[in-house]
Amino acid sequence: MNKWENRSEYADESLICRINGPVVKARGNSNFKMYETVLVGNRRLIGEVIGLEENITTIQVYEVTTGLKVGEPVIPTGKPLSVRLAPGIIGNIFDGIERPLPSIEKEAGHFITRGIEVNSLNNKRRWPVHMLAKAGDYVHGGMIIAEVPETPLVIHRVMVPPGIEGVVVDVVPDGNYTIEEVLVRVSESQKGKGDIREITMLQEWPVRKSRPYRKRLPINEPLITGQRVIDTFFPIGKGGTAAIPGGFGTGKTMTQHQIAKWSDADIIVYIGCGERGNEMTEVLEDFPKLMDPNTGRPLMERTVLIANTSNMPVAAREASIYTGITLAEYYRDMGYNVAVMADSTSRWAEALREISGRLEEMPAEEGFPAYLSSRLSEFYERAGKVENLCGLPGSVSIIGAVSPQGGDFSEPVTQNTRRYIRCFWGLDRQLAYSRHYPAINWLSSYSEYTTLLSTWYEENVNPDFIKYRAEMLKILREEGRLVEIVKLVGSDILADDQKLILESGRAIRLGFLQQAAFHPVDTYVSLKKQFLMMDTILFLHNRASEIIKRGIPISQIKELGLFEEVIEMKYTIGNEELEKFEEVKKKIDNILSRFERS
Repeated sequence: MNKWENRSEYADESLICRINGPVVKARGNSNFKMYETVLVGNRRLIGEVIGLEENITTIQVYEVTTGLKVGEPVIPTGKPLSVRLAPGIIGNIFDGIERPLPSIEKEAGHFITRGIEVNSLNNKRRWPVHMLAKAGDYVHGGMIIAEVPETPLVIHRVMVPPGIEGVVVDVVPDGNYTIEEVLVRVSESQKGKGDIREITMLQEWPVRKSRPYRKRLPINEPLITGQRVIDTFFPIGKGGTAAIPGGFGTGKTMTQHQIAKWSDADIIVYIGCGERGNEMTEVLEDFPKLMDPNTGRPLMERTVLIANTSNMPVAAREASIYTGITLAEYYRDMGYNVAVMADSTSRWAEALREISGRLEEMPAEEGFPAYLSSRLSEFYERAGKVENLCGLPGSVSIIGAVSPQGGDFSEPVTQNTRRYIRCFWGLDRQLAYSRHYPAINWLSSYSEYTTLLSTWYEENVNPDFIKYRAEMLKILREEGRLVEIVKLVGSDILADDQKLILESGRAIRLGFLQQAAFHPVDTYVSLKKQFLMMDTILFLHNRASEIIKRGIPISQIKELGLFEEVIEMKYTIGNEELEKFEEVKKKIDNILSRFERS
């Protein structure tokens, strides 16, 4: 049964009286509710009520409105825009309103037919269900009553929907069931109702309403990505928020791809929101082929893709990030750590701007609506680490790409995003054009999670991890200051200790911050290897500093080739060969000790 079929019946019919792109106005029936889903026109296009006046209803339509005519009916459904939550989400590819693209392709070909009605999830497939609830158990919203192996990597935990509470009176035996078959019956007599509620694997949840949880938890564990500049310099915690702003070609999408591939999140929700079709094609083609580095299984077995490209209806783009975050919250409630990649929130903001213009609202800065800031906050505030309703910890981390025109970080979307995120990975055009990837500028980026995560790094990696990080950042900042001087007057006037800063800074930039996504050794780096790389670079810097204080010129030290060897460590030493770092340090010490004996 399609989720729109159980719709309310109204005596009066509402008819279209105006069409302005994706915005449609209907006159008549005044029984509509805000954010109610409606079926527009004879083709039954999916729309959502976004404005109510005396007898005029304003609707944004999630499909192309070409061919709609004034006088066609608007049919209410009595429901808000919702997603269906059940086994079958993981590994699937949806559009912005949770219509499964593979199913649509089978039914309608390569293009989405307007008004097509297709179930979001397969309601005929039978899933192997292991029941955990027993007759006589007291259950409440969020409690896990059954388990389903959704994929080899994800156990789907069937939960009691929020708001249901009572005693289990009937349970089906373990077996194979569809998502709409009743698994458990619950008597709500303790709530004074005496009703019997039937629970299936399927839940529906409004996308604009966050799912409930018991309490928020402090963010005290990093989301490990295997990317050195992120994990070491600008870490994000599980349950945190980050933004990746950058101009065209600076590597926003590639950085998100790397995080999606290698992060230790249990589940990835990738939202392609308004990106170019060829970029989403690359995602759709590459992700099914990728292997999870931790399990050796296909990455799609823990991934959900939401594809809403720039040539798809603009209103669906606006809804896509809410669809994605609701799916993420659902798996968070099972106790999973979920990472959401939104690429890009600028295209989503442009969809808001276009719809706002069609509504003839008063524009704010650069034509964006005045409520841009509040809409961004509604999205990012749904991230967090929480204790869910059944007492398990879970998290949703949000990493949003921002595409400021011309790379101008002072534009409204970037500036408003910075108000609600705590991790800023600013991409630099000059770094990207010099083929330094990830092109995250270490002077303009920041992370407010470093202090919160310092205890975790000290206990799980090394007590000196945060100290070494601070020393390397200090060298990079000093190098940045000296480079400006060199540009003006040349390097000859610098003292040898300042020239060492430049050389050590180059080793950090090329040997640590620059990382090759397509190199089998360098694409992912463990935290222990990251620490040992820092340790080796700083060991060389400090030993060279001691030699320079003895009057040995930096030119003689550079001739030894030690800095080049340190830069090449990222390729020559694998994640399982960490003992080699001690050999490199011994070699550095032996070579530099010759200057002390001479």
